[in-house]
Amino acid sequence: MPMNMRQISIVVTCLLQAGVSPAAEAAVGLKPLFKWADTTRLGRPLAKDPSVIRFEERYLMYFSLPPFGTELAQTNGPKGWNIGIAESTNLVDWKKVGELRPAQVCDTNGLCAPGARVLNGKVHLFYQTYGNFPKDAICHAVSVDGINFMRDESNPVFHATGDWNNGRAIDAEVFPDGNRLLLYFATRDETGKTQELGVAAAPLKSDFSRKTWMQLCEKPILKPELTWETRCIEAPTVTRRGDTLVMFYAGGFNNDPQQIGVATSKDGVSWTRQSAAPLLANGAAGEWNSSESGHPGFFEDDNGRSYLFFQGNNDHGKTWLLSCVELEWAGSTPRLKNYPPRK
Repeated sequence: MPMNMRQISIVVTCLLQAGVSPAAEAAVGLKPLFKWADTTRLGRPLAKDPSVIRFEERYLMYFSLPPFGTELAQTNGPKGWNIGIAESTNLVDWKKVGELRPAQVCDTNGLCAPGARVLNGKVHLFYQTYGNFPKDAICHAVSVDGINFMRDESNPVFHATGDWNNGRAIDAEVFPDGNRLLLYFATRDETGKTQELGVAAAPLKSDFSRKTWMQLCEKPILKPELTWETRCIEAPTVTRRGDTLVMFYAGGFNNDPQQIGVATSKDGVSWTRQSAAPLLANGAAGEWNSSESGHPGFFEDDNGRSYLFFQGNNDHGKTWLLSCVELEWAGSTPRLKNYPPRK
């Protein structure tokens, strides 16, 4: 169906904001809802790990910000990764409105990979420390406005346990399930070489501090098995369709290429892949996401429409753009709406 003038204007505006030529985009025919990234840290577009919520009549997107480049570094500013906050009224046009910088001993080296969830009228943000590798763990903060956060005094609130992993816990995703809050995380195997997923839970009525969490698995709930997943499964993001939990996950390390797959579960612990192929693959040569389509973030709007946010680039990580496609559903099986599969 041909686009009207307003739709064309939105597409062109988004492309220009992302530094992409509209003519080049038309040549490859991709139509994500937007492409956006922050430029304040490096002077070039780079943002990763999107997590989106609707809160107080606006959309908020939390994402990872890279360390400052030499020319833009601030006096006494943070040295590592931080978390950025952007807002939108239409899911297309985004503006950065805040940052979370180190505030506790545990996140001195950096913090990133946010996972946001609105619970009882407040924004709960779960995120990882960065730069401590096996000791990186999950932290928790709460906000009444979505911008200013109170950190949990017990941070970090969770790290992985068991002889099947190296203790690391990153890429937090929380999802309410009955009277509990499930916490999905990525960890490494005991050798530190393979990325895999685990799950923990805390009472939904608790404060989600360190003492409330119990790990639910004694082995990975999902680990790399398919060729395209290489040695990494990470960035879980979860929703529910009827009695089935649906997980979108990233397979492959950054720029392997990383691509997005889907798995389902009835109990939140045992997961089965829906397909041996990724739902959202990296783009073909010449496309803006040829190096990867990675780190998914699922969002369902108040009107029931659902979206898959993700990151992509075509220069092996020199830049990173955040983007989004709308989803359609057949029961618990998602399909990318208006996003043709690669031929």
